[in-house]
Amino acid sequence: MILPVVKLGSLALKTLCKPIASKLKKEAGIHPKFRQFIVNIAQVNHRISTTIQRRIYGHATDVAIRPLNEEKAVQAAADLLGELFVFSVAGAAVIFEVQRSARSEAKKEEIRRQEIEALKQKEDDLEREVELLKQKLNEIEQLARGRGLSGVLGFRSSHAPEGSTSATPA
Repeated sequence: MILPVVKLGSLALKTLCKPIASKLKKEAGIHPKFRQFIVNIAQVNHRISTTIQRRIYGHATDVAIRPLNEEKAVQAAADLLGELFVFSVAGAAVIFEVQRSARSEAKKEEIRRQEIEALKQKEDDLEREVELLKQKLNEIEQLARGRGLSGVLGFRSSHAPEGSTSATPA
């Protein structure tokens, strides 16, 4: 389910970045300082990528790398800036999602903590109630020993059949 959404989102970002890259190219033609700035970026990127490719393929890296012509440099810089825009927006979306997920987990953890606290409180209440019942039972047992079971329960000895023996536990 999430993969189609990601693909759709990345396609939408790329579609949105194309007009931005086109605007950058247009601005590069109008403003000489901006044009020189992105040409310099493109030339540095060209030197770095060519050097890395030469190292990967095992070619000599100490040879002079020819600079791009100005139009290719402007095109390369505009493409690079467009891709940087895509990656920055995607990175911001990932960071937003991670933070949202972390907040959601924190809320769930707080709810779990409150539930555990409520269960501990209920357990403490039940322990106090059990202790109270034990005390009452001990009082009843004391009364029963002092008066006898028939005195506590209000039985009269006349209800018991004559000649019957009471069973005593072993």
